[in-house]
Amino acid sequence: MIAYIKGVLQTTTPAYVVLENNGIGYHINISLYTYSKIQGSKDCQLYIHHYIKDESLPMMYGFAEESEKLLFLDLISVSGIGPNTALMMLSSYNPAEIQKAVVDGNVQMLKSIKGIGPKSAQRVILELKDKLAKTVLKGTISSPVHNTLFDEALSALVTLGISKIAAQKAINKVLKENPNITSVEQLVKHTLKNL
Repeated sequence: MIAYIKGVLQTTTPAYVVLENNGIGYHINISLYTYSKIQGSKDCQLYIHHYIKDESLPMMYGFAEESEKLLFLDLISVSGIGPNTALMMLSSYNPAEIQKAVVDGNVQMLKSIKGIGPKSAQRVILELKDKLAKTVLKGTISSPVHNTLFDEALSALVTLGISKIAAQKAINKVLKENPNITSVEQLVKHTLKNL
């Protein structure tokens, strides 16, 4: 089992990175929270969850902070929440916001995440409320400025499983309604809430 990989970032997008270590490039899926934490870095260390299920291709998920990885593992332990849904949750809100929503029983906030319906939100709260109440997470999303805001947001949404046409329409709508958005994180969060 891989605990973490430390190396040089060869490719960085809002949805994944390619992290080179000893001549091997690892394709690692990341959340927007991790993306904001490693933005501008050349070298980084990502805590890894290596996901293998049945006959599907193995996937690696990376996190800038161990606390985010632990929350991801808690989320995928809930019946009906797979790694892509958990990553969508961590891309919609930072770990501290998700923990607070679960502990407070905030079904509305969890329901606002694409792929999470009322029953899934209630299940997450029911299964994780007591466990997350015992841990303290901290963190906020930083807002780096990007030249290719639209393209990076589109890439992130397509990687998260949203059709390119639907993502483009939603991004354009959000940018029209919120012209002050300056970061990919903000744009993707607003777009996910409008899909």
